[in-house]
Amino acid sequence: MTTRLPAFGRLILATLLLGLLAGVLADCGPAEPARFDGDLAYQHVLAQVGIGPREAGSEGARRTRDYVAAELRREGWEVQEQSFNFRDVPVCNVIGVRGEGPVVVFGAHYDTRRWADQDPDPARRRDPVPGANDGASGVAVLLELARVLGREDLDLEVHLAFFDAEDNGQIDGWPWIVGSSYMANSLVPEEFPRYVVVVDMIGDADQQIYWERFSNPTLRAAIWELAAELGYGDFFIPTDRHSIIDDHIPFIQQGIPAVDVIDFDYPYWHTVADTADKVSPESLERVGRVLEEMVRRGVGVGEE
Repeated sequence: MTTRLPAFGRLILATLLLGLLAGVLADCGPAEPARFDGDLAYQHVLAQVGIGPREAGSEGARRTRDYVAAELRREGWEVQEQSFNFRDVPVCNVIGVRGEGPVVVFGAHYDTRRWADQDPDPARRRDPVPGANDGASGVAVLLELARVLGREDLDLEVHLAFFDAEDNGQIDGWPWIVGSSYMANSLVPEEFPRYVVVVDMIGDADQQIYWERFSNPTLRAAIWELAAELGYGDFFIPTDRHSIIDDHIPFIQQGIPAVDVIDFDYPYWHTVADTADKVSPESLERVGRVLEEMVRRGVGVGEE
């Protein structure tokens, strides 16, 4: 035999259950923000290397652009493209935009070098560079950053800039940093970002990221201090080491604070051995976590 509670009893029971549910939800608190995952970033390295050579104007470059744009859109970012021709070669920067507030830019180049002219084997010096670290590692960090920052409100307008045609300098008369130069020179002063941070060759398993000499000293110091606070002081070493022509230079020339986060002590630079097995998810994660915290804490905004 079953019994039915009177209407008043059912009301009391429903009220108690709702109160219990509210308590459980309150205990859970707000959802934690996503955290940068080096293993997920590494999958982006593998995807790019799997495309093959990605020099400016190639089918590999086009497929990489499509991959980057699709990943950005999947994470809710607006996608913009800057297309132009350089010496009759089509070149295209891809930019993901999200958030509101002061503009900050994180950049990486997605193209790879046409010739492995630093290879120890002279017979391989006209082969293309696989570009696992020199190219794919920086792109991978930005794409994983897109996932992380795509799940929360941002107090900054973040631009993730994927530069084309960075890496064929001194081949057939080409200069370096073609894509980033186009982007920087296209800006008018009222569009200048608060800062630009370029990440390049940051996936080396033997990670040693020193200060780059052309970089803005104030912003550079703030980034390395944040890295030390996060426990990465053994990998972000606050000592001058290299002077690099990289994608930060055109922005510095415009008077915009810019920093190159680069691990140039990489023995496979511009060789056929720049392959995915040389890249470490842990190295990607350290750099990604620093960029992630820069955005969340507003580090560098307002720096001169």
